Amino acid sequence: MMCVVLRAKLASVCETMNLPEVTVVDYGVGNLLSVRRGLERCGASVVVTSDPDKIYSARKVVLPGVGAFSNGMAELQRTGLDTIVQSLAARGVPLLGICLGMQLLLDESEEFGKTAGLGLVPGRVVPVPALSTGGFPQKVPHIGWSPLALPVKRQSWESSLLQGIKAGEAVYFVHSFMADPFEPKDRLAECFYGGVPVLAALERGNVMGCQFHPEKSGEVGLKILSRFLTI
Repeated sequence: MMCVVLRAKLASVCETMNLPEVTVVDYGVGNLLSVRRGLERCGASVVVTSDPDKIYSARKVVLPGVGAFSNGMAELQRTGLDTIVQSLAARGVPLLGICLGMQLLLDESEEFGKTAGLGLVPGRVVPVPALSTGGFPQKVPHIGWSPLALPVKRQSWESSLLQGIKAGEAVYFVHSFMADPFEPKDRLAECFYGGVPVLAALERGNVMGCQFHPEKSGEVGLKILSRFLTI
C-alpha cells in the first residue's frame, strides 16, 4: 500500500514539474540509450520512437546517428521518416541532429559516392582531411576531445544553441566526415584538427546540429542539451 501511495505522489510531482518533452527518432542507426540518458539528466521527459505519428506531433526532436551517411538516409527513407523530419523543420519545430544526424541535415554527402540528404541546410558532407595544414598525415577518424571555437564571421553564441558555452571548452568527437555548409551564417562553431577548421555545430533557424556527442561531453555537453530544452 505504501509503494502505491509513493508512486502516486511521484506521478503527481512529475506532472506539476511540467518536464520538457523531447522525442528521439529511432531509425536503427542511433546511439539511443546514451542520448536518452543525457536528455533525462537535463530534466527532459524523453520518448524514443520510430512511430511517424508520434514524431510528427512532437514538440522537440532529436535526430541521433552513427555510421555511414548512405545507410542513415536509406533507413529514414525506408520508414518514411525523412519526409516527417522535413515537415517538422518546415513547421518550426526545434530539431537537433547529433553526429551522423547533423550530417543528414545537409543536401548531400560524398561518403561512398554522392548521396542526397534531407536538404534542410544548404551544404555537403566531405571527408575529414588526412593531412594537417602543415602537410603531415593525421589519423582519421577524428576521435577525442577538441575545444570549440567561434567561426570567423560569428561574433558570439548568444541566443544560439551554444548560449552559455565559452570558446575553448572541449567536447567529444568521433567522425571521419564533416559537414560543410555553403552559407557562413549557418556555421555555429568549429574545432581545429591538425590546424584544419572542422565544423563542430551548425544552426539555421530551428534546425541545429552537433558533430560532437553532447551526451558524451560531460558538463559542457549537458549544458548544450539543457539549452536545447529551452528553445
